[in-house]
Amino acid sequence: MFKYTKSRSILNLSSILLVLLFSSCSNTKKINYFNGIQDVTLRNKFTNTEPVIQLNDLLSITVSSASAEASALFNAPNESTNITSSATSSSNNTLTIGYLVNTNGDIQFPFLGQVHAAGLNKSQLTSLITQQVLEKKLLVDPIITIRHLNFRVSVLGEVSRPGVFTTPNEKLTVLEAISFAGDITIYGRKDNVLLIRENDKGEKLIKRIDLTKQEILTSPFYYLRSNDVVYVEGNSNRVAKEKSAQIIPILFSAISLLIVTINTVKF
Repeated sequence: MFKYTKSRSILNLSSILLVLLFSSCSNTKKINYFNGIQDVTLRNKFTNTEPVIQLNDLLSITVSSASAEASALFNAPNESTNITSSATSSSNNTLTIGYLVNTNGDIQFPFLGQVHAAGLNKSQLTSLITQQVLEKKLLVDPIITIRHLNFRVSVLGEVSRPGVFTTPNEKLTVLEAISFAGDITIYGRKDNVLLIRENDKGEKLIKRIDLTKQEILTSPFYYLRSNDVVYVEGNSNRVAKEKSAQIIPILFSAISLLIVTINTVKF
């Protein structure tokens, strides 16, 4: 009878432990991206995906014309520019030189002085500089090329490698940013990813996006802007794991104590 009681006590405690472990498992339906997506051609409703220039952006502005000597005077700030061809963590960035958009939203451009850039996209700023160069008769048929040198996004939360990522690619999607961070872990919520975006007025836009549905592919938030922050919050598995990490050692200690107590009891 005693052996039966001892075995049953151990079995009961073991059953409790297993119930706690399995109860931590959440629905796996939202683990995958784009659940239920079919073969389809999706058209982007927002054709203008060119990023808007913001305060503290660093721009490479190259000017060329029939006169290489005259054009070179405009290109001095770009001569020492050095940027890699793939996304890297900001801690590995080298010093880049270009035209900095100051706190007033202006750049200091040779012979033109202050040119307001914040709030414009590259095409608009290209047209503005071209127009002013022609009006001042500084060059004939100038060709202006503008690139972002510090296009960067931050990816935080339940991803494999959170960090700040800089890329010369100015058409960056939220999926590419997450891939830079090593993808969302099994403890991250793909259906409720937080996007934080600040405009040139200092206003912060907060948007939650669902990566499990195909609607994100045509969303205006599919393409990121420089300085966007992407945060992946933890799911119920993360909460359960944290609780299990605290409860399981206590349960094992209790079981061990019970076994020792039963073995030392004398009838």
